[in-house]
Amino acid sequence: MHVLEQFGIVPFDYKTLEAVIGEYRFPGNKVSQMEKSGELIRLRKGLFVSAPQIHQKIISRELIANHLCGPSYVSFESALSYHNLIPERVLNTRSVTLKRARSYTTPFGNFDYITAPADYYHIGIQQEIVRNLYAFIVASPEKAICDMIVSTAGLRLQSVKAMQIYLEEELRIDLSSLGNPDFQIIRDCIETGRKKTELIQLSKLLER
Repeated sequence: MHVLEQFGIVPFDYKTLEAVIGEYRFPGNKVSQMEKSGELIRLRKGLFVSAPQIHQKIISRELIANHLCGPSYVSFESALSYHNLIPERVLNTRSVTLKRARSYTTPFGNFDYITAPADYYHIGIQQEIVRNLYAFIVASPEKAICDMIVSTAGLRLQSVKAMQIYLEEELRIDLSSLGNPDFQIIRDCIETGRKKTELIQLSKLLER
């Protein structure tokens, strides 16, 4: 078994990598060699993932997003796409974090992080466990919509009709696919005071 196979698709840091590659006088040279050979993929400074040919698995962008900047959860169009609420394939992976806003460019695409305060951050997020192999944190459908509304500068949706047009025509969400929305998530977001008027219109629309 290849020494990197034990990690599967889960990202790992330099210290962990150094511990498993064996005794080298200059471990950095060995790491560089593994990168050049295509066995090892650098996500950012000090963070890596095994190449797909090592573990024969598809690498999860949601999992990478959680590891690139933490704490964070996948949201916005990325979460809406994950939940099959929008038809478009999303190229950039966008997340919410408690840290400062930042962006990363990796071999797996671009990853953007938007800051949220702690009282808002913790609402409506969930852990997804995939085939008992790995897990990541993603916004619920309701929280992802709230994040879109709250984080879009200049967005003014003062009526239920305006909210419906925004969701259906701009975000291209099929509202019927939401099933039975969790209104408590929206109410909790409203209580934080961020875009309160807009989120009230969202709640009214989904309650109809």
